Amino acid sequence: MLMVGLTGGIGSGKSAVSARLAERGAVLIDADVVAREVVGPGTEGLAAIVDTFSARVLGPDGTLDRAALGATVFADEPARRRLEAIIHPRVRARTAELAAAAARDAVVVNDVPLLVEVGLAPSYHLVVVVQTEVATRLERLARDRGMDRAEAERRIAAQADDARRRAAADVVLTNDGSLADLHAAVDALWDSRLRPYEANVRQRRAARPERLALVEADPTWPQQYARLAARIRHALAPADPRIDHIGSTAVPGLAAKDVIDIQLTVPRLADADGPLAQRLADAGFPRLPGDWWDAPRPPSSGRWPKRLHGSADPARPVNLHVREADSPGWRYALLMRDHLRADPDQRSAYLMLKRELVASVPDGAAYATAKDPWFDEEQLRAEEWAAQTGWRP
Repeated sequence: MLMVGLTGGIGSGKSAVSARLAERGAVLIDADVVAREVVGPGTEGLAAIVDTFSARVLGPDGTLDRAALGATVFADEPARRRLEAIIHPRVRARTAELAAAAARDAVVVNDVPLLVEVGLAPSYHLVVVVQTEVATRLERLARDRGMDRAEAERRIAAQADDARRRAAADVVLTNDGSLADLHAAVDALWDSRLRPYEANVRQRRAARPERLALVEADPTWPQQYARLAARIRHALAPADPRIDHIGSTAVPGLAAKDVIDIQLTVPRLADADGPLAQRLADAGFPRLPGDWWDAPRPPSSGRWPKRLHGSADPARPVNLHVREADSPGWRYALLMRDHLRADPDQRSAYLMLKRELVASVPDGAAYATAKDPWFDEEQLRAEEWAAQTGWRP
């Protein structure tokens, strides 16, 4: 099962996206519909609201008067928090029930207007944001909902802005064109990413690109890492392990293979097995079969064992290295990253080496091995730098 979070600002066209995904076969859970359900007539949620805010929030027929409730909490922050404490846990519980009832191979799409605002992004395998220019949204709100401009602007301003939504988004669907254009984008997302991603999660299979080329530095790599790390942290809660962005994509301005390298620290390597590996796989980071280790660097000897996980997402390759705290491989990954960040000359030298090797050594394994002599020397330079600067991992 794949859990997808879908959000977008008011008037963005999010409902059109959710409807198209449902047409393609997704199981749709609409947070607004669930929120109304959990405070419907005769529910514990409605009783709790009346107990908290009195019967003045009820209409003549005994149902919730949303306008009266809104007037009560709109300008009263403590009152709004009390209302959220009633509604949000019940929405989460009902959403979990609906998701559990879906088929094992379902793509479950959670349509949540305030997904970003309430910090839900890490709980999904993938977050899709529908983005539309504000002018277009204002026009749609006036045309489709009869909303005057001042009210529309107030509602837009009350939600997260586009930059904040993009930071939480694994996928941004731009909806400034026609409905046909939007449907085409949704269909492409469904066919090329969501369905394969679901199959990979269910089968505990990492998506491994056949060939990875060197690409120019992507300024969004740190942001992509942050989303992945938050997802890993959510999967392992309440534990709060150390998670680091390592490798070339963690060094600003350095061209690299488009793979996010992440280091997850465990107290003992044996802790990486069993429940931890299962929870990572459930979150979309299945373990790669076989034995994995890092090549030793002078003055160390012997192989440095680790566990390696990948990503089930076919569009976001990941190497998740699970290493024991304070082990040679753990320290080495952090030292190399920090030295290359701090030394522009060595960063330039490494980039030149990469370009030369990509042109002459197309095979991935051979490419990695060909870098060994340079890294043997780089470790010595990095250790000198660490001693001079007082660097600690």
